[in-house]
Amino acid sequence: MKTHQSLFSVSILLVLALVFFHTISAQLSPVQAPVSSTPSPPQPSPPAFTPPSPPATAPAPGFNTVPLVPVTPSGAPTPTVPKAPSIDIVQILRKAKRFSVLIRLLKTTQLINQLNSQLLTSGSGGLTLFAPEDSAFSKLKAGFLNSLSDRQKVELLQFHTLSSFISISNFDTLTNPVQTQAGDDPKRLQLNVTTFGGNQVSMATGAVNASVTGTVYTDNKLAIYQVDKVLLPLDLVLPSEAPAPAPSKAKGASPKTDKTKAGDGAGGDDSDNGDNKDLPAEASSAVCMSLKFGAKGIFVAIVAGIALMGEAMM
Repeated sequence: MKTHQSLFSVSILLVLALVFFHTISAQLSPVQAPVSSTPSPPQPSPPAFTPPSPPATAPAPGFNTVPLVPVTPSGAPTPTVPKAPSIDIVQILRKAKRFSVLIRLLKTTQLINQLNSQLLTSGSGGLTLFAPEDSAFSKLKAGFLNSLSDRQKVELLQFHTLSSFISISNFDTLTNPVQTQAGDDPKRLQLNVTTFGGNQVSMATGAVNASVTGTVYTDNKLAIYQVDKVLLPLDLVLPSEAPAPAPSKAKGASPKTDKTKAGDGAGGDDSDNGDNKDLPAEASSAVCMSLKFGAKGIFVAIVAGIALMGEAMM
């Protein structure tokens, strides 16, 4: 009896052990998904691996991030045409604030347009302008500017202009008389320049002596120097040249010419007057009668004249 109980207990323990082992195995093994007869849709491929970019760093101080030459969409560089710098003499003088009279003259004579266009010309050697300040114009004789014609005002301004760029250190290279834009007349448009010590410049026109007192503006094309007096050329101070007088009658001329003129129409040369003797009064009457009675009168006058001349010769 005890033996059967022992076997029964052992059997129960084995059954419990098997159940426990089966349960543990089912938990440890993966569960297989049921196989379906229909094909599953394709799964999207995972994105490609992209390595992380390094953090952007701020540009160094003074570094220009804008390209100097922009690139066109085709990859060719954009052609750039250099522009000539625009220089306005009036604007330069206006900024100096002491050349209002000179500005007015440049604008009223329209010479400023010519000077500015010369600066833009590629073949131009530049310009040098001597600019009298307003106090220099006040030293002129009252009403002097108003007495000038338009042509003379242009000449006065051109006399202050050289057709080349002259730096302050190159005045000693000029040859006197210096030719200005007013002309090259050595007597009436003379301008002599003298330098002292390299930085002192004086000018003489024959009518006034002036000095350069400062530099208003200078670059490689235009130089404007301030002068203490208006540069008056002799052409505006001296009286205009009178035309040459007509040649006078020569002294000691023979009076034969006058005598011939006085005798024109009264018989011509003296040799035709019968040894310088005048005709008798009757001949003169015959001539007058011929003029009065036409052809018959002329015939009668000839006959009467021959008869009277015969009597005179006898």
